[in-house]
Amino acid sequence: MNAVLTVCAGLILSTLALVAADEKKTEQAPSSTVIAEIDGVKLTMGDFEAKRPTGLFQARNTFYEAERKAVDEFINEYLLNKEAQKQGLTAEQLIDKHVNEAGFKQPSEETLRVYFEGVDTTEPYEAVRDKILEAIRTRRVSRARTAYLQELRSKAKISFLAPPPRASISLAGSPIRGSQTAPVEIVEFADYECPYCQQIQPVVDKLLSDYQGKVSFVFKDFPLPMHSHAQKAAEAAHCAQDQSKYWEFHDLLFTSRDFDVAKMKEAAHSLHMDSEAFNKCLDSGAKADAVKAGFDESQALSLPGTPAFFVNGRLINPNGTVSYTTLQQLVDEELAISARSKQAVTSAGGERQR
Repeated sequence: MNAVLTVCAGLILSTLALVAADEKKTEQAPSSTVIAEIDGVKLTMGDFEAKRPTGLFQARNTFYEAERKAVDEFINEYLLNKEAQKQGLTAEQLIDKHVNEAGFKQPSEETLRVYFEGVDTTEPYEAVRDKILEAIRTRRVSRARTAYLQELRSKAKISFLAPPPRASISLAGSPIRGSQTAPVEIVEFADYECPYCQQIQPVVDKLLSDYQGKVSFVFKDFPLPMHSHAQKAAEAAHCAQDQSKYWEFHDLLFTSRDFDVAKMKEAAHSLHMDSEAFNKCLDSGAKADAVKAGFDESQALSLPGTPAFFVNGRLINPNGTVSYTTLQQLVDEELAISARSKQAVTSAGGERQR
């Protein structure tokens, strides 16, 4: 068993080392790598990235997510083997004891019949009883395994060391909410008319409150074509920015969800703006280019829809709406990275002094 654990640990460390080395190599000399040749002319990665700096971001992010998942599963295997050794069991025996036995208790016939009532089938209960039993068993054991692995992980200090791909996002002209020196920067590409963006706004507000001074926030315009009022709403927010009322108007749009031009003009007046200047700005389309800049950036990043969040350049790939827990987890990871970086700088300074 010691040999197994040693091999597992060694493989994990080797995997992470290879990933880190590969990342370092990619960072140091991507521009000189020849990626194509046309009529004898060599085209390099540098040529590609000069024209399309974010062209490979989605591909790299997809690889990173798959890589992280694979290593994460391997870490689970390592922890299971380690705990099995501690208890004098094999990994299979450990699973039987803490997952299979604990995760499944035979349901009563009454429970099975209630479950059967919700099954879309024309077959009689007796014909599908065993299938129902196996479905319940599979679900409960899966939950028990997840809970047990989480218990093991909570007792270990785990760091995924492969650096993630980070998108370079322009903040030129973008209002920033929170401290500009905060170690974590969240950028949201969103659409005021998007229902998912509206639902996530209280989550963003809570995160900014909970991590005050540690997180800054930038809103980027990504008006979707199917939302007929989104473009004008985004322009209105930028008109409000001219009068230093961007965030007040941004918040009002998400709470009122009224994007009629006349109503937005009334909203500007309620925020004590210069109504004449605001109305002229909105009616003239003066901020259309500012909104288009955000939209163009979303297309360059190949974002499929809204909301799309970047945390220090790291894209969150949501399945539906983004949860507070998902955002919090990434913020905590970035704060830990920032802390390690500061510690490394401090240690290096101490070494130089000695």
